[in-house]
This record gives sequence, structure tokens and C-alpha cells, in this order.
Amino acid sequence: MIYPSIDKLLNIVDSKYELVHIAARRSKEISKTGYLQMPANEYKSTKNIGRALEEVTEGLIEVKKGEK
Repeated sequence: MIYPSIDKLLNIVDSKYELVHIAARRSKEISKTGYLQMPANEYKSTKNIGRALEEVTEGLIEVKKGEK
């Protein structure tokens, strides 16, 4: 089973494309700075992209809706 589920993520983010964009940017930021928003042992994923998705699920990344 994949964690977090796509259904749960799409309740937070409007589209798959926006989700990919957010996760990719946060993953690159984690790689560059090494900063994690939760303790490392609380993440289920060991890869940065998975950790970025977990942060979206936990509400640690603010997703603004409807702004252009």
C-alpha cells in the first residue's frame, strides 16, 4: 500500500499536476537544505519525495487554493 494515498492528497490539493509541482519543489528543498518539518523517525518514507507528500498530508505545507 502506498502512503499517503492519492485520494487523501487530492482532498488537500486540487489536481494531480499541482500535487506533483508542490512535492517536487519541497523534495528539492529537502535535498538542498536537509531541513525536515517533522523528526526523521516520524516519516514512513525514507525518500525525500515521499517525505514531501507526507508533509502535505499532515498540513505542514500550506496549499493556497484559487490564487493565480
